[in-house]
Amino acid sequence: QACTYPCQCPSQPLQCPAGTSHVLDACGCCKVCARQLGELCSLQKPCDHHKGLYCNFSKIHRGSGICLAHEGATCDLLGKIYHNGESFQPTCKLQCICMDGAIGCIPLCSDDLRLPSPECPNPRRVKFRNKCCEEWICEEGSEENRFETAMAVFREDPAHKPELNNLQENCLVQTTEWSACSKSCGMGISARVTNDNPQCRLEKETRLCMVRPCDFSVEKTKKGKKCVRTPKPRQSLHFEFSGCTSTRSYRPKFCGSCTDGRCCTPYVTSTVEVEFRCPEGDFFQRKMMFIKVCSCHYDCPRDNDIFLATYHRRMIGDHV
Repeated sequence: QACTYPCQCPSQPLQCPAGTSHVLDACGCCKVCARQLGELCSLQKPCDHHKGLYCNFSKIHRGSGICLAHEGATCDLLGKIYHNGESFQPTCKLQCICMDGAIGCIPLCSDDLRLPSPECPNPRRVKFRNKCCEEWICEEGSEENRFETAMAVFREDPAHKPELNNLQENCLVQTTEWSACSKSCGMGISARVTNDNPQCRLEKETRLCMVRPCDFSVEKTKKGKKCVRTPKPRQSLHFEFSGCTSTRSYRPKFCGSCTDGRCCTPYVTSTVEVEFRCPEGDFFQRKMMFIKVCSCHYDCPRDNDIFLATYHRRMIGDHV
């Protein structure tokens, strides 16, 4: 099919099934829902190359093909075999894919956090019949409990009662500390809970973090010292996140290592908005941790948590 320029793309946002990539068509104009394993494909309807799929035109004619996966190991889940590149749903709550012997899944149910607020003092998740995912409901509590909940979130001001349309002005901001980075090296995630938003509602907030690059060569410790605390890269670098690269270069501080069994982790940090550019031209911004001071201690993170595991895989060229 001939390409027409300037590009004319649908004005409505693209709606794709969970786990399906947004990819550019052959004209490089519009984002389309990538075709999955076994589906018909064409130049205008490309296969999901992030999952290692390609369009095979040898079996079907008239400009159409079928999405096939490059050779790779199969996956075994509870005795059932899945081919490389095959998508499947082991439960109604998970959408999974086999990637060369490894299984990757995304949740189909939201795990959003909802903590008490004046308009919903007693939130509770319940399971409804004929529905897979639990849903939030607001239970009506007593007026006394409602008042106590409101007082925990709002300033005490006898002259002005907190109105719902004036929440932010009366909001008493509460924010937890950022959690430790989910990875000891490479790009990870840190989280906290805050109500610093227009609704004054406690919500989970995340930021990217990097304690040190996995291939970072730490300087040798000086005689008499047991730790290198905040080594800096000699040259500025670009951050990479899910196949996308930061538009600016940075010279961040990293935490070093200790020779006496202690761990070196961030102690004082700041949060900065970093802009990333993806190979297909998309831009997005993410909050990111920047280290100011590191400290050495014996309270070391362990690799027994799946989010702290050193072994991981990701989709080919995967990006947001």
